[in-house]
Amino acid sequence: MKTLHLNADELELSFDQSLKLGNAAAEHILQKQGGAMLLSFYDRDRNLESPHGVSECHFQCAIPGWQDYAENRGGALMVNFEQGRFVFCYRPLDF
Repeated sequence: MKTLHLNADELELSFDQSLKLGNAAAEHILQKQGGAMLLSFYDRDRNLESPHGVSECHFQCAIPGWQDYAENRGGALMVNFEQGRFVFCYRPLDF
């Protein structure tokens, strides 16, 4: 999975603002493949992941559950804000 790293901590983006920016970046990058669909995310500030509970079986694993979930469902792009503060995984629509 390709990763786009965005480090703009001086902007103090919220989760929702980061999600909007991540969605726009994914749509742009995956536009030749029909656009982008969000598969999973991680919010370190709130220790929240989606799908809920995917990391429960990944205790002490090198790859977090939300990343593994996306990779096994066609995930092609990870948008990583502020070194893991907010991470969004996308797959192309023409998968």
